[in-house]
Amino acid sequence: MPAAQTSPAASPARPVYLDNNATTRVDPAVVEAMLPYFTEQFGNPSSMHAFGAKVGGAIKDARGRLQQLLGAQHDHEIVFTSGGTESNNSALLSALEALPDRNEIVTSAVEHPAILAVCEYLAKTRGVKVHVIGVDKAGRLDLEAYRKALSDKVAIVSLMWANNETGTINPIPELAEMAKEAGALFHTDAVQAVGKIPLDVKATAVDMLSLSGHKFHGPKGIGALYIKRGVRFKPLLKGGHQERGRRAGTENTPGIIGLGKASEIALARLATDAPRVSRLRDRLEKGLLQRIGNAFVTGDPTSRLPNTANVAFEFIEGEAILLLLNRAGIAASSGSACTSGSLEPSHVMRAMDIPYTAAHGAIRFSFSHENTDEDVDQVLAAMPGVIEKLRELSPFWSKQAASGTAAFNPTYA
Repeated sequence: MPAAQTSPAASPARPVYLDNNATTRVDPAVVEAMLPYFTEQFGNPSSMHAFGAKVGGAIKDARGRLQQLLGAQHDHEIVFTSGGTESNNSALLSALEALPDRNEIVTSAVEHPAILAVCEYLAKTRGVKVHVIGVDKAGRLDLEAYRKALSDKVAIVSLMWANNETGTINPIPELAEMAKEAGALFHTDAVQAVGKIPLDVKATAVDMLSLSGHKFHGPKGIGALYIKRGVRFKPLLKGGHQERGRRAGTENTPGIIGLGKASEIALARLATDAPRVSRLRDRLEKGLLQRIGNAFVTGDPTSRLPNTANVAFEFIEGEAILLLLNRAGIAASSGSACTSGSLEPSHVMRAMDIPYTAAHGAIRFSFSHENTDEDVDQVLAAMPGVIEKLRELSPFWSKQAASGTAAFNPTYA
């Protein structure tokens, strides 16, 4: 074990937010852009009078900004939704309706519940056959199993662009091409990728892509589904003619304006933010592994989101780590926020076959451009004491120490 450790700070100098994969702070410029659409510019964009026409023009402008961020060919390929969950549901359900002769879905074991829960529902209620492709210890898709699952019975493939827990990036252009060869539609949940890595959907065979504004400093409650021109689409919500008949309901104008502004800001910052944020991530990982034994970084070390670090600490519970970090003014996460509260390891850690003794103690630190070196310093100062305190209370750690297997051995998985 490393020498003397310090106890977690009782009253930190300032709060540290490292849970940006759960949600981000809305950029002040985004708030400023949204405000007039709650008051002065309140018209319904579907109305024919001047109040509506002005709002309609602003929505068109926001659509164009998101188009540029995604690298879409046409602005009408963008359909605004309430967020990633609605977009994911819409993509899967539409594919099965659009291709009635096909009754199979291919997905992966590490997808977000907004995909896996829908697949489970469809399997139980409609008899849809779901192929769940496994991953290796770094979260990389089993390409051979994926290739074997593709057939003329598959309606849609849905694979995330980047994993929300580990940051592992899938080779989406390659995977989409393989799906096209089988005649299947290809959807990607890109909620964690948009705004963090460069995307150019027009250069890929991706048919549909989901995103959510609050993951890149936009407001909550607004997202989009990219639908490539020419792809047959059956709307989830039926009613009015909004979004070219593909998503009924009066548009969330302030949210759309905010998403457009967030897209503009993300595109402008992408080239400079990614290397700076990845440097902070790498510094945090290196510092933690130097200070704490029996810990390792999960995910693909060569193909990860620049902002995501998932570190597994053996022989302790992630929930306990988060509670002590919270007392030290540090916000992090144990896997997806949508599954927090469960004492079981996350489905992502289980799919990656992370040892049970480590999967429970996997903590995700996710950065944004707002984080600084001072944030990293505070985590590095607090974390060794947190881990030491919890391991002193852990009967599993005591057994390992007694057997001599509790060693200072910082390595990547």
